[in-house]
Amino acid sequence: MTQSLRGRAAVVGVAESDLGEVAPGLTHLDLVGQATARALKDAGIAKQEVDSLFTASSYLPMAAMDTAEYLGIRPRHLDGTNIGGSSFVSHLLHAAAAIEQGLCTTALIVYGSTQRSDGGRLVSPTRPDPYEEPYGPRYPLSMYALATSRHMYEYGTTREQLADVAVAARAWAQLNPAAFERKPLTREDVLGSRMISDPLTVRDCCLVTDGGGALVVTSAERARDLAAAPAYLLGGGEATWHRNISRMPDLTVTAATESGRRAFDMAGLTPGDVDVVELYDAFTINPVLFLEDLGFCAKGEGGPFVADGGIAPGGRLPVNTNGGGLSYGHPGMYGIFTVIEAVRQLRGDCDERQVDGARVALAHGNGGVLSSQVTALLGTAETLN
Repeated sequence: MTQSLRGRAAVVGVAESDLGEVAPGLTHLDLVGQATARALKDAGIAKQEVDSLFTASSYLPMAAMDTAEYLGIRPRHLDGTNIGGSSFVSHLLHAAAAIEQGLCTTALIVYGSTQRSDGGRLVSPTRPDPYEEPYGPRYPLSMYALATSRHMYEYGTTREQLADVAVAARAWAQLNPAAFERKPLTREDVLGSRMISDPLTVRDCCLVTDGGGALVVTSAERARDLAAAPAYLLGGGEATWHRNISRMPDLTVTAATESGRRAFDMAGLTPGDVDVVELYDAFTINPVLFLEDLGFCAKGEGGPFVADGGIAPGGRLPVNTNGGGLSYGHPGMYGIFTVIEAVRQLRGDCDERQVDGARVALAHGNGGVLSSQVTALLGTAETLN
């Protein structure tokens, strides 16, 4: 059963909407529409062929129906699962399963947000946790600051090492014309920036931008006949252990330990087989935790692993090659962009930031406060043998 979806579906179209700060008057659905049109063009597939829609939204409680109406499609399969920023990596796995089971043939996965144009306010249905609310936490900053502090205490992780995560992201962003922030960034800049929630400064936190993205997924058999090089789903896994940070079993260990193991088991691969890694980096602690939990280094060694350019261009492992949520863009929920960049790397479409010989890419989504974890492994046609 763990091998059942390996190589059975492929991403055949990817695109973003306009990014950063969009034109006044555009809505989040307008950005979904932009990304959709571009992704379908990339795939060489007509909108009328789309028979399945997957989406999540911070704006709409019935996002799948509203989005289908806006796009003018009549899908026979809908999935509006919302588990935060990891939703779209989850949708990729669900789409592959739906295609394999004959529920649909052509899946569209979409997201859009005008968070920056809305004044930086993330519209969210999140309810205050009654056991945490009396302490006045700043959601989600205080929660990630707790995890950061615990990792520093338990493993000796330093603020300098965390700063190097942001510096690495900026170095990749400087190679990406679409990135929102491309100005030089040093370790000293990060450490000297305004404190937001101790020990996280403003440069330890993701951007607030507008943006949207879209993925087109179909069967591996059909993908071989399309114009764009397919990125095949090799493995995937999902896991969640908690919703609120006060119920997280261990602030230094996430459910990525499980989602990653499931993805690698399905793919028949190990972390050593991965050429490029795209992680949800809402805060600088995220890549440290996920690199440990996904098996790229031992627990507690994430700080030294990312230090001194370890995940920057020319480092030991290419991580967040588009600039990530820290420098490329972060429109409320970031997960879809990890898949978009993974696909582009496998296609060889990344120009200056291209990782030479990339055959296997990992995309990892995070939802809530280190709550939902979803891992996907994608590969080129060579990896199917």
